[in-house]
Amino acid sequence: MEDTGNIDKMTTLSQVMTRLAQRGIHREFRMNESGEVKLDNSEKTYQPDDLTIIKTYRFEGASNPDDNAVLYLIKDADANMGIIIDSYGAESNHPKEFDNFLRKVPILESDEFDFD
Repeated sequence: MEDTGNIDKMTTLSQVMTRLAQRGIHREFRMNESGEVKLDNSEKTYQPDDLTIIKTYRFEGASNPDDNAVLYLIKDADANMGIIIDSYGAESNHPKEFDNFLRKVPILESDEFDFD
C-alpha cells in the first residue's frame, strides 16, 4: 500500500470519527478469526477488489510511538461505507493476513472527506 501523502487538519482520531458519524458513517469493516473481512459482522465476505479506500487519515502520537494509528474510509461496490482503524508499527491490532489484504485494496482518494 502506498503512502498517499494526505495530511488532514483534524488532529485526533476521535475528531475524525465524530465528523464521519455526523455524515452517517459509523460501521466498521473487520477481519474475523477465519481471515474473512465483513462489514459489522454481516454475512457478506469481501475480497480486496470489492472495496475501495477513499480516504486515509494518519495519526501519530506526540510523545509515544505506540499511539500511531490510521483510519481508512472504505466504500464497497454497493456504496456501503465504513471504516477500518489500525494501529501501525510494532503493535498492529489485526491478524497478519490483514496487512496483505489491505495492501490489495484499490485506492481512489476523494477530497469529499477532507475536514477543515
